[in-house]
Amino acid sequence: MRFRSTLACLGAASLAIGPALALSAPAAASQLSQLQAKASQIESQISSDTQQIGVLGQRYDEALDQINTLNAEITATKDQIAADQQHVAVDKVRLRTVAINSYIHDGTIEQSNPLFSGNQRTYEAQQEYGKIASGNLDEAVASLHTAEVQLNAAELSLTTQQQQATAVANAAAQEKAAAQAQQNQLNAALGQVKGQIGVLVQQEQAAAAAAAAAKTQSVLTAGATFPPPPPAGGAGTAVSAAESQLGVPYVWGGTDPRGTPGDPSGGFDCSGLVMWAWGQAGVGLPHFSGSQFEDTAPVPVSAMQPGDILFYGPGGDEHEAMYVGAGEMIEAPQTGEVVHITPIRLGDGFAGVHRP
Repeated sequence: MRFRSTLACLGAASLAIGPALALSAPAAASQLSQLQAKASQIESQISSDTQQIGVLGQRYDEALDQINTLNAEITATKDQIAADQQHVAVDKVRLRTVAINSYIHDGTIEQSNPLFSGNQRTYEAQQEYGKIASGNLDEAVASLHTAEVQLNAAELSLTTQQQQATAVANAAAQEKAAAQAQQNQLNAALGQVKGQIGVLVQQEQAAAAAAAAAKTQSVLTAGATFPPPPPAGGAGTAVSAAESQLGVPYVWGGTDPRGTPGDPSGGFDCSGLVMWAWGQAGVGLPHFSGSQFEDTAPVPVSAMQPGDILFYGPGGDEHEAMYVGAGEMIEAPQTGEVVHITPIRLGDGFAGVHRP
């Protein structure tokens, strides 16, 4: 059958993924490409298998419907045979009773039927009646025999068809179960391949991040210098304003400075602190790190100056901090912490340096 050949192909596909699952070396672009191609192949086979399972399920349902119809026809045939047999049996009993009464009790028959009497003419009429009755019964018996032969043949045909339909249903059920089992194996194999792809992607991302961090660190350690903030105006004003909020708690969406030193009121989130600080220098920024990333100009890390903004995450939309000089930055990190100064981080999702 065509579907059995499909199952064979599926088995070959599941065996072919073995080498991909055995990978343990560091991720490489070619290995990742091979695994992605293998995953696509398995997904395509699963889709084809699902369609075939639907066809087999429909075939099985049709066979069950045919079996139910044939069972009903067989029952009707048996009922018809039983009814005919009962009718003929009743006719036989009646004829036998008439014959016995005619032979033994001529008077009784005579009373019940004017054809029967004691004279010769009556006797001949009695014989004629018996022949007619016997003829009718013989005809009924012959008809019954013919009907029985025909009904038995019909029942045999229906039974044969029922057996064939049952065989088709059983075969469809077995093939459907085999296809579902094969599909389960393919789904498990696909999960393993996707897991391996995830590991390789994580390894590549980690390697890329480590390389970027190492490159940036090499720039920093190669003698790059960062000038101190200017004494007044522009970036210096922004840096001084930010540092005046040291110790203020992190508040999501916060843009509120404290009133006086030592006053615990107020609160900032990361973009709110930078927006407020640069606002004190007369520079307006939106209150969202991703928007600030788009509204500011990128600068090389080696050219970073106090007041510049360090962004993290894709498009700078996860976190930001302000560079304050000497390799340090000020930030409002997260809930439960306060505005503080910390060494700059050039890994951990670092997206770049921008200048308002």
